[in-house]
Amino acid sequence: MEEIYKLLKKIKDRGERAALATVIRAQGSTPREVGAKMLVLQNGEIVGSVSGGCVEAEVYAEARQVIRTGQPKTLSFQLTAEKAWDSGLICGGSIEVFIEPV
Repeated sequence: MEEIYKLLKKIKDRGERAALATVIRAQGSTPREVGAKMLVLQNGEIVGSVSGGCVEAEVYAEARQVIRTGQPKTLSFQLTAEKAWDSGLICGGSIEVFIEPV
């Protein structure tokens, strides 16, 4: 997590853009807990993790959109067997991820 905060400072100092994704709600069994973070840099580099599989891929794609638009976004994922094809994970829980422009 410290690495993310150091990078945030560098990004700010250089006037670059990025998006910070944070798990804001986790219920049941999930890959990451509330507070987990993933920083997506303007060049596409990723630091940290908020989930895994298709969920993380979708968060990445949406973070790239947040970088372009500057508009924050909240995403919800169900990690149940019924939704396994959608999420790529069968943990049994659910998460919400807030993505904000940096």
